[in-house]
Amino acid sequence: MSTLVKVARYHLVQPYQYLVVTWGIVALSLAVSIAIYAMHPGGSPAAPVNVHYTGALASFFVFFFVLGVQSIGRSLPFGLALGVSRRSYYLGTALLAVVLACADGLALAALQAVEGATDGWGVHLGFFRVAYLLAGPWYLTWLTSLVGLSLLYVYGMWFGIVYRRWGLIGTLAFITAQVAVLLAAAGIVTAAHGWPGVGHFFTGLTAAGLTGLLAVLAVALLAGGQATIRRATV
Repeated sequence: MSTLVKVARYHLVQPYQYLVVTWGIVALSLAVSIAIYAMHPGGSPAAPVNVHYTGALASFFVFFFVLGVQSIGRSLPFGLALGVSRRSYYLGTALLAVVLACADGLALAALQAVEGATDGWGVHLGFFRVAYLLAGPWYLTWLTSLVGLSLLYVYGMWFGIVYRRWGLIGTLAFITAQVAVLLAAAGIVTAAHGWPGVGHFFTGLTAAGLTGLLAVLAVALLAGGQATIRRATV
């Protein structure tokens, strides 16, 4: 376990991208959103303004995917040169992903509470409140954020490993294979006339239920990356 912690700390030797860039993106997006809705609030006294959901918080989650790619693709050679095994490096990096997702998820839940207390930063803004996904109690917002951020980071790690092992052609093949699997699944559902059942399942799924499904997917992605890194070249 100490080796995994050391790997996680190794990534944080340069914390700029993990702390400054991620929250800098959030701060900039929030400032722009507040400015836009302050100038154009919409609505009227007879028709109260609804919450303005921007979707800008998605950039924060997408950047976690980018961090996952970089943590393997750029730093793996130096990590192995220090004598760390591929398994330890991979699991240590995954540990960092969970710790960051846990802390950032708590921060998102706290900011969501502030947003609610200030009537959407004074302009009815739904920046940290995302309809359906991040609109419940703080602990559910934290849990969903934790799972979502961890999933994207681990998914990015797998992409980084594939690129490190097979290069650009292999990465394109990796993407193509995933698209092919999705198309095959869609074809099977269509042939079985199962789309009404799929629609009923997802429309009846709560945010907590979706979080559980995402957690299972995150574990599957983690296992896939672990299997791939064993023969990754440096």
